[in-house]
Amino acid sequence: MNSNNGREIFIEFIPMGTSVKVCAIDSLTGTEVSIVGPANAGQETLKQNAIKKLQYILSKK
Repeated sequence: MNSNNGREIFIEFIPMGTSVKVCAIDSLTGTEVSIVGPANAGQETLKQNAIKKLQYILSKK
């Protein structure tokens, strides 16, 4: 996935029973964040939450 500033963000979904762990990785810095959410929340919602967390962490650097 490409973000607005030309960076690529890699997304990984890891099912864990009734939950899903979602990892988001920034291609330029290698920064990785993860969230855990309910499996029935939908991939798009979980992906957007992981991207928001990654953007927050990157803005703190």
